[in-house]
Amino acid sequence: MPEPRRSFGPVVLAGLVAGAATAIAGDRPAAAADGPHSAADALVTYDAHMPVVTALGLVVLACWGVVLVTRGRVRRAVAALAVLAAVGAAVAVVAAWSQVPDRLRVELAQVGVADAGVGHTAWFWAAAVAALLSVLTSAAAVAWVPGWPQMGSRYDAPGSAAAAPAVAPEEQTSLDLWRAIDEGRDPTAAEPE
Repeated sequence: MPEPRRSFGPVVLAGLVAGAATAIAGDRPAAAADGPHSAADALVTYDAHMPVVTALGLVVLACWGVVLVTRGRVRRAVAALAVLAAVGAAVAVVAAWSQVPDRLRVELAQVGVADAGVGHTAWFWAAAVAALLSVLTSAAAVAWVPGWPQMGSRYDAPGSAAAAPAVAPEEQTSLDLWRAIDEGRDPTAAEPE
């Protein structure tokens, strides 16, 4: 088992790539008709994509963004949400195995093409692999997130920082004054009592 700190970069990168690949592959045709039916294909309005897979891939991608900027229990809860979304995407890909080709066959039959063979495209397989990778990386995140590095508190909102000690500006060093300005405080303002 890798050390959690060392797993941070590879797991996050793989998770981001898997989430993006799931969303992109879900938005591409998952099934296509064999043979020269270009005129009939132009009449078919069904694009054979998997919108649920795309939506859940985007949820996974958003969860990875939140995992990068949060700490503690929130971070772990968002990683768990990513697992649920990734599992949902994988289930949606499995459900699309028969649903998407069957619907494409029905659409082709409505425009007069009854003998077309319909098969899965490479995008379907890419969505399946990406969804599986999303499940694995999200599950790893849930397990290892407590040991991962976190953003420092200096990136927190200015209001959430502890109040600075009440020291008159004349008694502060120039470094203290600049630090106060950097934190979003006015070092010359009187402290509330």
